[in-house]
Amino acid sequence: MRFLLTDEQREFGRSLDALLTAADTPAVLRAWAAGDHGPGRALWGRLADAGVFALAVPEAYGGVGPLPVEAAVACVELGRHAVPGPVAETLAAGVLLAGAGGPVAEEWLPGIASGAAVVSLTLEGYGPYAPDADAANAVFTVTGDELRLAPGPGEPSASADPARRLFRPEPGGAPVAKGPAIRAAARAAGDTAAFATAALALGCGEELLRATVAYVKQRTQFGVPVGSFQAVKHRLADTLLGLEFARPLLYGAAVELASEVSRPGAGAGAGSAEGSSGAGAAVAAAKVAAGEAGYAAARTALQLHGAIGYTEELDLAWWLRRARPLRDVWGTPSACRARVLAG
Repeated sequence: MRFLLTDEQREFGRSLDALLTAADTPAVLRAWAAGDHGPGRALWGRLADAGVFALAVPEAYGGVGPLPVEAAVACVELGRHAVPGPVAETLAAGVLLAGAGGPVAEEWLPGIASGAAVVSLTLEGYGPYAPDADAANAVFTVTGDELRLAPGPGEPSASADPARRLFRPEPGGAPVAKGPAIRAAARAAGDTAAFATAALALGCGEELLRATVAYVKQRTQFGVPVGSFQAVKHRLADTLLGLEFARPLLYGAAVELASEVSRPGAGAGAGSAEGSSGAGAAVAAAKVAAGEAGYAAARTALQLHGAIGYTEELDLAWWLRRARPLRDVWGTPSACRARVLAG
């Protein structure tokens, strides 16, 4: 069997890297954190033109998905460049609405695929907050077997990442879909959000490691680069190992998700009643490994950069503040480990 990415998948990742390198994402992040969503929405549109958000939307609604492997490739690149906005939530909404079907899917899925619609959401079991709800065209909530469109983003809450603001959606809103299919679709959407977040965390960790390696090569002490010190080399090697061990778990989860979707009789909401399908356990394993590896990369980066590491002037600070929220959102490490054991 072949476990490597195809030439087309690798080229997709390279094209996104080139697009985002030219986009000056640190400037976009600063504007987003200040409440100016214009540059971020413009970047979102370019990513949509590249096909990123269509990866979670079925062809019947204008997408090309679901394609979990390609989604992993994309989210790793978006995490490496710290793209602002509810990326994981919008991809998860594509799965949720496809599972719900009906008028709500017809209304929102073509916009998600084209980039015209930025969506955030909350699901039972994952906390009450919708990231970047103030920048979203819609905020969906699922309670039991009811899917609702929140009447507003609600009040903001404190966030460790200033470019990833948290909101508790306003209560109410008429149900836009209901029934057992909503529960199944919500389980699949939760897996998608966790999976995409794992890929974002892996990409974030990779950029933190890259920037740290570059820094220790140029920073000198006692007349030599600090990167030549054995203790520094060991710390960087441990960080690299964590990221490299997380990578196959991420792509293994992508293969499991793709297999579950293609299984006869399976759909967007495929999975056990308890949400502990084989794909769900694989996603949980990827999430805990990538989240912990990304956070470890942040700790290494902060230590080896010294006091400069947490200053506002250093672009790296945006990645440092993103690593821990990515580790904890859509499945904390303890919750993911419990799911792996249950699955």
